[in-house]
Amino acid sequence: MKTITKSNITKISIVFLLFFSASIFAQKKDNIKTAVIKTVIHCDHCKQCETCGDKFNKDLYNEDGIKRVDVDAKAMTISVVYDSRKTDLDKIKVLISKLGYDADDIKASPEGIAKLDGCCKK
Repeated sequence: MKTITKSNITKISIVFLLFFSASIFAQKKDNIKTAVIKTVIHCDHCKQCETCGDKFNKDLYNEDGIKRVDVDAKAMTISVVYDSRKTDLDKIKVLISKLGYDADDIKASPEGIAKLDGCCKK
């Protein structure tokens, strides 16, 4: 009969912790999603200009769970990396709409459009 030693307990504990940690990291990674949202951008500087560019950086990053936002004026897309446990794609699209931009099937809000620079408006 084998006796359980401290060494064996330590080994079993390490194996358990590694397995448990891998499981947690896999779940966390599954919750991080990337969405590419079609929009209409009327000028080539919306990402940089004071009125519009700051909105993407301030307002979208204020939403809990948004990790990264990339605006591609040429492709007319907004790529958003987000944690699906903290926010969802519909909320993100509504936020973009409130900034004055279309977000896939959600049209830009009139209030958001009114706050844009003249060159950025439709």
